[in-house]
Amino acid sequence: MTKDLIQINYRQEYVGIRTYKIKYIAEITHRGFNDFKVLTSDHSGILQNKVIAHIAKLEEKWDKIVEKENIFRSKEEIQKEANLLTKGAINALKEIDNILLHTLEVDDTVDWEQLKDKTKFNFPTPEKELNKLLSAITKPKQPSNLDYSKKPETISFQPRLSFLDKIIKSKKENKIEQANSIFEKALNDWVQNCKTIDDANQNLKNKFQNEISNYEKEIEKVKQKNISDIKNWEKEKFEFISNQEQANIKVDEMKQMYLKLDLSSVIEYCDLVLNNSQYPVSFPKSYEIDYNSESKILIVEYSLPSIEELPTLNEIKVIKNELKEYHISEAQLLKMFDATMYNITLRTLHELFEADIANAIEAISFNGWVNSINKATGKRENNCILSILAKKLEFMEINLKHVDPKTCFKNFKGIGSSKLNGLTAIQPILQISRTDRRFTNHYEVADSIDSSTNLASMDWEDFENLIREVFGKEFSSNGGEVKVTQASRDGGVDAIAFDPDPIRGGKIVIQAKRYTNTVGVSAVRDLYGTVMNEGATKGILVTTADYGPDAYEFVKGKPLTLMNGANLLYLLEKHGHQAKIDIKEARENMR
Repeated sequence: MTKDLIQINYRQEYVGIRTYKIKYIAEITHRGFNDFKVLTSDHSGILQNKVIAHIAKLEEKWDKIVEKENIFRSKEEIQKEANLLTKGAINALKEIDNILLHTLEVDDTVDWEQLKDKTKFNFPTPEKELNKLLSAITKPKQPSNLDYSKKPETISFQPRLSFLDKIIKSKKENKIEQANSIFEKALNDWVQNCKTIDDANQNLKNKFQNEISNYEKEIEKVKQKNISDIKNWEKEKFEFISNQEQANIKVDEMKQMYLKLDLSSVIEYCDLVLNNSQYPVSFPKSYEIDYNSESKILIVEYSLPSIEELPTLNEIKVIKNELKEYHISEAQLLKMFDATMYNITLRTLHELFEADIANAIEAISFNGWVNSINKATGKRENNCILSILAKKLEFMEINLKHVDPKTCFKNFKGIGSSKLNGLTAIQPILQISRTDRRFTNHYEVADSIDSSTNLASMDWEDFENLIREVFGKEFSSNGGEVKVTQASRDGGVDAIAFDPDPIRGGKIVIQAKRYTNTVGVSAVRDLYGTVMNEGATKGILVTTADYGPDAYEFVKGKPLTLMNGANLLYLLEKHGHQAKIDIKEARENMR
């Protein structure tokens, strides 16, 4: 079966270059034709829809391959197979030639409705199975009672008297007495037999009653089991519909956020556009996207197919009843490679610009990377071989149907060697930044404080660095890391911790409040909102003062930790540092 050849690995990672939200990733491998695909999404429901759609495509292609391999190998069928394979090879080469033209016939705008899960809950209700289950239980039959034998009658035991018996009185009386004795015995035997029959009938009745009782218990057991199954079925159906509705609501929300030019939603939308683009199975089709909301520039780091991944088969001939392959020449292959690189570049630009209904993109920086063996070193390298920055207004003016791809690429000041098949590495025009722009250099504070240092009146920037430093020590014991963000005094993210622990770890947002007044619930709400927006697993709020009852009430059941002045002093002492918190003194210093 096709599904036996498909392996899916799901994982999650924190997106550290943009929003620090969780990215859901599915790695799909088809062992039949060695296809490997990486699908990503910011939402697990949308990712699952992508996985289902991709698997359907894999199954369709594999079925065609299996169908080809099952051709009966007679002479006629061998020739038929050769013709079929030749047709497939020609189509594969044509598919490469038409990579750019193909996209002109497709509306690249994302169909949001297709992203929604519209499958039905097709599991039948157990309620319909009840009668079938009950009828399978055999109902005991009413047993028939054993009948009594006929009761002895005196007339049947009358003695037969001879003439002599009638004359001799003693003989007559003796025979009458013997007959009565026999009758009495027969009557006693009959009575005893009736008792035996009564006992047997009572046993049959008791056995039947036990069987009826067991039958009724089994019936009740099946009914109760059916009621439980119905409840579970209703629960599963509710969860299925609820999860489906939530996933579909998420699609609508993502659409609205995209139209509002939300950064992560723009990236997700562009990912959907590129994921919908159909390329040959052998192509890697792997990419990374970043978006600058201020400049409206989209950066695409695209993995292009290597020369080895391009089709070369041109014809299949039958020679001596065997199939023989004929391939295109080396020169044709190199020429096809260069053309394919330019075509994929222009096609990607076209698809993203055409689909940009929100006008979120003013320009696209496209970097094409090829992972291949360096023939000089024998080692695998991943090199950027072309780079282009194209503006939307200018690009949408050209007619891709009639352009020469290489000339068009050069006209947009694209960078690349004259022969791309040489795989000469070039410096990209614009690349994705691999660090969070909010992170800044920090400095050590803890060693400069002592028991006379009043944290409540400390310089606010020194205080934030102190918090980073002490939490850095706390998390470093488990391999964690803490980074301080740019100073802003805006109550945003002051530091971000990365805890590698697989159970309790993840991304942790830390906020520092050098306050002399009680921290209200609004600050805690703000922290919770930041945790949600950052896609963090936890939030920690640290203050030199304390929190009001509303604040402590709000954090119940939420991934938030509130640390007051006493907690902070304890944490400092734990890592070998002394300090004090004197709110009164701090207030006087502020006057």
